[in-house]
Amino acid sequence: MAIKSTVYKAELQVSDMDRHYYQSHNLTLAQHPSETDERMMVRLLAFALNADEQLAFGAGLSADDEPDLWQKDLTGAIEKWIDVGLPEEKLLRKASGRAEQVLLYCYGGRTVDIWWERSKKELLKLDNLTVYVVPQEASQLLAQMAQRTMQLSCTIQDGEIMLADDNHTLHTRMERLK
Repeated sequence: MAIKSTVYKAELQVSDMDRHYYQSHNLTLAQHPSETDERMMVRLLAFALNADEQLAFGAGLSADDEPDLWQKDLTGAIEKWIDVGLPEEKLLRKASGRAEQVLLYCYGGRTVDIWWERSKKELLKLDNLTVYVVPQEASQLLAQMAQRTMQLSCTIQDGEIMLADDNHTLHTRMERLK
């Protein structure tokens, strides 16, 4: 018998002064049985950083041919393909061919450095790929913020990110690798 996903609900208030985007989103996140709280919350952060009415969670870990998040236009064409973690170059090449823009949010401390050194030669060839690193302290604090029901506010200004709930406040910046 298969283990079912755990459902999380998040009310996310986004104030992105860099993009002039101000909106509240009621989100449902399905946490795959093999997914950690840290990974799920990095997905939520990726949503906040790219928030849009058309942005939606994909199948992620449940399907190789879908991203963690994606944004499609009215014709069904993929405008943004957003993944988190350290995927294989092959998957990013495929995504690059299917989407107008591919965004990757890496996390994991030293393992990101090792992955990047191994992958960067091939990934630098993908013109529509942007790679960010979530600092390890930030992803670990995000994991602590995971609750079955969450109320979060995210403010983005001049590249500085503040994500807060009732008990935690995260201040961070993303490092851009590509």
